[in-house]
Amino acid sequence: MKLAIQENLLPGRTLAEKLAAAERLGFEGVEFWGHGIRARMKEIKDALSTVRVKVSTICSGYRGDLLSPSREERETAVRDIGDLLAAAAELGAVGVIVVPTFGGPKLPDLSPLYASVWELERALLVAELKELGKRAVDAGSYVLLEPLNRYETHFLNRLEQAVSIVEEVGSPGVAVMADFFHMNIEEASVPEALRLALKHLKHVHLADSNRWLPGFGHTDFREPFRVLKEGGYAYYMAMECHVPEPREENLAKSVRYLRSMM
Repeated sequence: MKLAIQENLLPGRTLAEKLAAAERLGFEGVEFWGHGIRARMKEIKDALSTVRVKVSTICSGYRGDLLSPSREERETAVRDIGDLLAAAAELGAVGVIVVPTFGGPKLPDLSPLYASVWELERALLVAELKELGKRAVDAGSYVLLEPLNRYETHFLNRLEQAVSIVEEVGSPGVAVMADFFHMNIEEASVPEALRLALKHLKHVHLADSNRWLPGFGHTDFREPFRVLKEGGYAYYMAMECHVPEPREENLAKSVRYLRSMM
């Protein structure tokens, strides 16, 4: 279990200053945004050369929509995710965080061929993930499938749904990630949801019940962390949340809190 943080949450004017702050605060990894990352590779590598902090993951940053009715948009998403997987491997990151779609359904109702739009979406996503899984394996990276809460997407809300899709895809390059904020809304039991997903779990996002820093809300982290630790989880847990000022002081406070829970 290694602590990481999204790059935009760190104090500092330059990337080098942000990574230095990450190391100073006790983080072991930094999660980078995928948009425009190819143009930033030299900057990222140069900044990484001065610290012990690693790249944990790449968060989204692709165009298109995997569940769009437009073939062009779907192909754009697959192509961009493939490029990000190669970038992740080049930077030593675990993988690329992928949300299949945001908002409501966009595909037509094709019953009785499919019982529901959700079943059609699932079949389409499985086919796309089979292709992306091959690209991930070739690159040496993972597609990290992220469930979101019902207010952000209709399609993939709980870890058990992600696990079911990953198992149907059957590729070693496709895995699951868990987000404490979304789990707090959707899961009946966060520890049990994590226990179910452990076999396929390669990344975690950290936020408290109010989407502020861990320790600034009422989420119980102790029992979920116990499940992760006992299950041998060895990947990153990255902060994705709001950070109140004073930024560095509150980040340090949250890191101390998380270490006490771990």
